[in-house]
Amino acid sequence: MSEFGDLGWGKAEGRGQKAEGKRRQRVKDKHATIIILQTSDFKLMKNLANLGYEVIYHLLPNSNLLQLENWQFDAATLHIKLIVSSVQTVVRCPVCAQPTQRIHSRYERKLTDLPWADYSITLQLRVRKFFCLNALCKRRIFTERLSHVTTPWARRTLRLTHKLSAIGLANGGASGARLSQKLGIAACRNTLLQLVRSIPLPLFVTPLILGVDDFCFRKCKTYGTALIDLERRRPIALLKDAKAETLAEWLKAHPGVKVVSRDRSKTYESGIRLGAPEAIQVADRFHLLQNLAETLTQVFSTHNQALKAVDEAFSLASVTQTDGTRVVRVPRPSREEEALRAAEQSRARKLAVYQQVWDLHRSGHKAKAIARQLGIGVTSVFRYLRSSTFPETQQRRSRGQSLVSPYQKYILQRWNEGCHEALVLFEEIQRQGYNGSYDTVARYARRIRQAQGLKPRQRYSIQVLPKVTQPKRLCLTPRRATWLILRRQNSQQPDDEQLIALLIAQHPDLATAIELAQGFAQIVRTLTPSQLEGWLVQADSSNLSAFRRFALRLREDYDAVKAGVTMSVSNGPVEGQINRLKMLKRQMYGRAKIDLLERRFLLAI
Repeated sequence: MSEFGDLGWGKAEGRGQKAEGKRRQRVKDKHATIIILQTSDFKLMKNLANLGYEVIYHLLPNSNLLQLENWQFDAATLHIKLIVSSVQTVVRCPVCAQPTQRIHSRYERKLTDLPWADYSITLQLRVRKFFCLNALCKRRIFTERLSHVTTPWARRTLRLTHKLSAIGLANGGASGARLSQKLGIAACRNTLLQLVRSIPLPLFVTPLILGVDDFCFRKCKTYGTALIDLERRRPIALLKDAKAETLAEWLKAHPGVKVVSRDRSKTYESGIRLGAPEAIQVADRFHLLQNLAETLTQVFSTHNQALKAVDEAFSLASVTQTDGTRVVRVPRPSREEEALRAAEQSRARKLAVYQQVWDLHRSGHKAKAIARQLGIGVTSVFRYLRSSTFPETQQRRSRGQSLVSPYQKYILQRWNEGCHEALVLFEEIQRQGYNGSYDTVARYARRIRQAQGLKPRQRYSIQVLPKVTQPKRLCLTPRRATWLILRRQNSQQPDDEQLIALLIAQHPDLATAIELAQGFAQIVRTLTPSQLEGWLVQADSSNLSAFRRFALRLREDYDAVKAGVTMSVSNGPVEGQINRLKMLKRQMYGRAKIDLLERRFLLAI
């Protein structure tokens, strides 16, 4: 029982008051401090009891519908049970809404409520059953509803349900259950997910500008479609698949969409055409540049030897600074003979497979049949057939990295200061944390001497030696070359112009590809649709098959592409929402069905 319950003041009227003059003692703490309540303290205790009742009364779920009758306090289990009863004045039948005052009986139900600090709360609710006075109503006896406190047959209050629903929306099942346990409102993960599923989906106004993109339930297996209101930048729906028919049905059910932004998918193109034929389709500019990058990468992949030559020429080229000082770059480490021999053998095998793929293709075989006959993947067959010349294998991005790489800047600084002894440099970087061998430092020192024109064992020179610097790039792969070309001019590095000039001078096909790529990127970034037709004619007349295919696909989707380089509508907000959707899906370990995933996506706090 509570403290005030011990004094007989569990109710508001202070029932069972003791006569004045009786003395009471209470142990306040572990030191057994004795508090003597004198006769004059009786009014103070009564006021405190009334104050405690008033505080508890205001903490009830709904003080207008509930009356506090008593309470029980258990300090051992940190639990408080409140005994409350309904004080509704108007009770209506839940079926026919007929008011009644004829009581049938009374019964009690228990509800779990929000905790108070570290104490769990249980409501022992006393409600009444009534007779329905409507003779035509099918319900004869009903229990009064407390719609502002709880729902029928529920075991928790509405405010506790709302808190658990918010936890489930924000954290999901397992993590939400752990959080609720910490907050003192323990609930299992299935309960949280069930509460989330019971939340109705929000209503929305059909947007004038709609964003469409796909997301994966299982990568490369099953996909869905996300629909985003680009005016309000908020998601409005998730579709169960990425089919054109499903998107068309949704657009027909929600007429009024004027503009639809999408990627380059033919499926969405046909779905929008069927569901909203009058809507303007806009091809997203990011995806246009992404397709351009893929096309340019294909061209660079067929000229891998040219990229190597440009890379070596750039590495060995010297630069004269404004003060007249000549700076040379340290050459990259040469590959060993065994590695070169293995690479040549691997290239020969792949070249033979490439020739077989083209021979079978010219004979009329399909891609899947070629893949089965040669024992390779269908993706490799398509990659070989897209290129009229053998696509060289891209080199590793980590080529040239070693244990001495983090200390190269210090070594070059000391070398330019005049310290040309590899052993001294080795001991200095050892004190800085280098744990590699001396031979690695010695090999790097030999490469520095090679860049300065010194002999292998020459330490000093009468002539003034040029300064040495480390090249920033490890190797010029097709992908790196692509982003070098497509990088905005204001974000280019000091050496980019030199590299681009070397690429243009290396091969005529590379010069044509660079010109076409930079021209299309300029059209997309400056939103100049008047130059689009001229660029398509130039791409069609080029001898690069990759750019001819790219131009053909642009012509097939010409209206959407022209709208993409004309209007300011972008799929950027859609991509941001897709990233958030991926986070939610991974948070639930990819096991969320469409109904749960849609609610967590649309009803996010």
